[in-house]
Amino acid sequence: QVQLVESGGGLVQPGGSLRLSCAASGSIFSIVVMGWYRQAPGKQRELVATITSGGTRNYADSVKGRFTISRDNAKNTVYLQMNSLQFEDTAVYYCYAEVTTKAASGRYGFWGQGTQVTVSS
Repeated sequence: QVQLVESGGGLVQPGGSLRLSCAASGSIFSIVVMGWYRQAPGKQRELVATITSGGTRNYADSVKGRFTISRDNAKNTVYLQMNSLQFEDTAVYYCYAEVTTKAASGRYGFWGQGTQVTVSS
């Protein structure tokens, strides 16, 4: 089994910054992709940003230029630096990892428990 533990959410004023972290542990052979999704009340979960093991990044248009995703492969950890936060960024942010495991062939996706980010004045 694989566990994803997120941290770093909280309450911030518009224009402020937050940094999210997500550490993966368990029966991991390799992590193919790590990323962040978010879900606002009454809306579907949406992609925020992803990063591959080779460092290729993908961002939602709504966060380009404001958010930066990075990862530490040695620590199986992904980060999301969020700057210039806006009211519309309020959501539960979920960490995602697609991994290969030691126990079975193939790729498997896992989700974290979510961390709340609230942008409010």
